[in-house]
Formats: sequence, C-alpha cells, structure tokens
Amino acid sequence: MAKLSLFERRRQRVRTALKARGGQRPRLSVHRSGKHIYAQVIDDAQGKTLASASTLEKDARGSTGATAAAAAEVGKRVAEKAKQAGVTQVVFDRGGFLFHGRVKALADAAREGGLEF
Repeated sequence: MAKLSLFERRRQRVRTALKARGGQRPRLSVHRSGKHIYAQVIDDAQGKTLASASTLEKDARGSTGATAAAAAEVGKRVAEKAKQAGVTQVVFDRGGFLFHGRVKALADAAREGGLEF
C-alpha cells in the first residue's frame, strides 16, 4: 500500500466523518482547482447529483474562478438550484481542502442562500 499524501489523508478523514453521520442528508461536495471551483449537491443513497454549479457555467464565465468572490457566486447558485430541487439541509464535504479562502467563501454564500449545514 502506497503512502497517502496529506491531501488524501484529509479527504479520507472528512469522508469517514460524513459516513459516520448516517447519510440521511445529501452532501454539498466542493472541488477547487487552480482556475475554477465546482460544487455539487449529491444524494449518495440514490447515487445522483441533485444540483451543481461551477465557474465554468456560461453565466459565470466573465471572471476567473480563482477568487473568493467567484466562489461566493458559485455558492449562491448551488444553494438556489438545491432549493429548487427541494433540498434545504446538507452536509458539507470539503474533500481534502482546508476550510479557508475560496472553500469558506463558497460555504458562507451557500448558507446565506438558504442551505443549512
């Protein structure tokens, strides 16, 4: 077995904690790359994505996705789409990313948009 990177170890720790909660709620999964940020609301019981938003969408393409402001916009959009799909409560899956900067901006905007976590 190969040694895991710190990122992979954090990701496993976060996922284990989410699974321990029982999985009654969909999860708001975040992925951050150097240029963009992506968010999905996933129902793991059905294996389906209920809502998604990213900085690659046509209405968000004017600015780069590498800023906290762009991440906040993605958070608002994913919260709006989740509410349209009938989801108000989620668990936040930050993956292996630290809860800081763009990830935190997305989470705060999703909370302001009406998601509870």
